[in-house]
Amino acid sequence: MNLKKISILAAGLVWLGGCTLGPAYKRPELDLPQGKAGDEFGIFTTAKWWQVFEDPVLDRLEQEALTYNQDLQAAIARVDQARADVGVARADQMPSLSAGAQSGRQGNQYGSGESQSTAGLSASFELDIWGKYRSLKKSAQARLLATEAARDTVRLTLTADVANGYFTLRMLDEQKDILERTLQAREENVRIYQARYDTGYCTEVDLRRVQADRDSVQAQLQQLSMQREQQETAMAVLLGKSPREIIALNVPRGKTLNELNFVPEVPSDLPSDLLERRPDIRMAEEQLIAANADIGAARAAYFPSISLTGTAGFASSALSNLFTGGAGVWNIAGQALAPIFEGGKIKAQNEKAEAVYREQVANYTKTVQTAFKEAYDALAANRYGRDIYESYNSQTAAMQRSYDLTKKQESEGLIGVTDLLNVEETLLSAEMNLSTARRNGLSASVNLCKALGGGWKADTK
Repeated sequence: MNLKKISILAAGLVWLGGCTLGPAYKRPELDLPQGKAGDEFGIFTTAKWWQVFEDPVLDRLEQEALTYNQDLQAAIARVDQARADVGVARADQMPSLSAGAQSGRQGNQYGSGESQSTAGLSASFELDIWGKYRSLKKSAQARLLATEAARDTVRLTLTADVANGYFTLRMLDEQKDILERTLQAREENVRIYQARYDTGYCTEVDLRRVQADRDSVQAQLQQLSMQREQQETAMAVLLGKSPREIIALNVPRGKTLNELNFVPEVPSDLPSDLLERRPDIRMAEEQLIAANADIGAARAAYFPSISLTGTAGFASSALSNLFTGGAGVWNIAGQALAPIFEGGKIKAQNEKAEAVYREQVANYTKTVQTAFKEAYDALAANRYGRDIYESYNSQTAAMQRSYDLTKKQESEGLIGVTDLLNVEETLLSAEMNLSTARRNGLSASVNLCKALGGGWKADTK
């Protein structure tokens, strides 16, 4: 072979070494809304988005959850596993070197043979002409990025759960105060009507009515106290507390529900960079990239694998002479192995790889659809939540005035106890609904932040 042919062969090997058999990745084209991402979305693009509520206690709880929550710790461990897989894939592209030594004797029924001792190094390297190992490395790297995005999804969900759980706890605190105050008023009603009944100024029907009304409020208070304790333990799990601490924990409180302000109004247009903001979309796309790379690795199985091996060492019939000058041996070889008949295995592996890719395309598309739906719903909830709260606030003020007037009329004997109890029940319902509406408004802000990605961008570590 002359120099020109060797040069052509070398150039061909270099060209083959730079290509893969898989299809080039292209992001699926989707019909997306044309939104605008302005400064008004800034509060939703920072990792510590919850600081917008300006509650130091909530800030501490969020940091505690990010440090100790076990779901997040498991997600971080999965990232470490994926990073190790990238290391394995990278190592497959490198030569392998090993050392070995052996000493022994063989024989049969006619006697023992000559002893033989060997020691040396062996090296092997598979030429990645068809891009199999490059495709596997690309797949492992994409899966690492997908796992990191999955970790960010866990972070975002965790911080949103902590904020929503905290707001729910503050709502239950406020509703407990409402019920305790209402129960005191109902106890006073019972005292008054018991005295009236004892002196013959009211019937037993009226007495039993106010007693039943008091007992109803007492039952509501007991039910709410149970929910409050259950919310405390749920928060303890989110914070990563030990089983002993879960039982004994009293979650600290900061601002009251009314002191926690709604976030500023945001426009109804969705930001155009939502695909980069949300970690679940990034995770779905990286899984799609990995599946695309796997197609290249599967196609490479149709072609021959070419390996280079070499050994160098010593061999001697006497162990004492193993490392003398005349005991040196070496061997260099090349091997090509091409598939001829695999019973359809390679074809099936390629069909599977392509089917997995189609599945990931569908998953990616569905993830984007869900993301825009959640973002749009969260924008609507954030917008209407304020109006709903204001309506309940107006209703509560009107019912409080109605109760004051009705209580005065009842004391003067102008109306019966039934009218008073009806107004009291409506006022209690209005106060409880107002508290729930404020919690819902705060949660709408949290859910909007979560739907918009919550600051966990690709460069967030």
